[in-house]
Amino acid sequence: MSEAVIQAEQLCRSFGPLMAVRDLDLKVAKGRIYGFLGPNGSGKTTAIRVLTGLLAPSSGTVRVLGLHLPQNAELLRLRIGYMTQKFSLYDDLTVQENLQFTARIYGLSGRAQKQRIAELLHIYGLEERKHQLAGRMSGGQRQRLSLAAATLHRPELLFLDEPTSAVDPENRREFWEQLFDLSDQGTTILVSTHYMDEAERCHCLSILENGMKRAEGPPDELMRQMGAHVIEIASANLRQLKQELLKLPEVLAAAQLGARLRVLVKDAVADPLAFLASQPCIGPQDSLVAVRPSLEDVFVTCTGRNRA
Repeated sequence: MSEAVIQAEQLCRSFGPLMAVRDLDLKVAKGRIYGFLGPNGSGKTTAIRVLTGLLAPSSGTVRVLGLHLPQNAELLRLRIGYMTQKFSLYDDLTVQENLQFTARIYGLSGRAQKQRIAELLHIYGLEERKHQLAGRMSGGQRQRLSLAAATLHRPELLFLDEPTSAVDPENRREFWEQLFDLSDQGTTILVSTHYMDEAERCHCLSILENGMKRAEGPPDELMRQMGAHVIEIASANLRQLKQELLKLPEVLAAAQLGARLRVLVKDAVADPLAFLASQPCIGPQDSLVAVRPSLEDVFVTCTGRNRA
């Protein structure tokens, strides 16, 4: 097994009576992209802030890049990169000035600074915008600038807190290609997201809810071991059909997707197609087909009222 870059055991972080992270066990392998998937308030940002040394844990143990936290937080900061959800560079500085400022923070100067900034401007397609004020850039351009700044000092470990929340799908795809390039070069990445398609791109994933880890594993494995059947139904009256099916204790969830109803049936039902077809609310003209689970299906089955 690959070397563990991040290790946490029974990690908790509270703010007064609020337990933002509860009993989190975590092991992230070197060179992998590890994801936190969950809605706002699930503990993703708090967990990242503890793992970067910005917050002290209320209890539990944390070791990142071999350093115990929070005791060695200052040493750790020189070896990691951190990109926040909100743009955190300076709007009134140009692209190049922002990178020069960041380089000085990490002790990079002279020829080394000049070469590294030129390299990053090229990698992230910012060469023609190096004299543009950051405050006048689009969301995708600011995102690329933030990633360039976060990786300027060649960190061993990169933390990204919902980095694509303010950009369009095309920029999101390009951003993830850049993350895979970094991973191939040996950089370990921990990224939080609430986008299911992004979560599927991670090598390994934790689903968080109310500060607790509800499921963990490679996305494909989580989908294979979901514990529910997925059936799609084409019908003339999907809204009424959904309400009727949700009354059945064997049905975990039902959601309309265009002209189809996607229904999650408990794994204990041996023949979900026959079970649904036998319900009075299913008409002779309705079409039922078993389909592959998605990560959203996994999320639905392991969180909220459907959690075992």
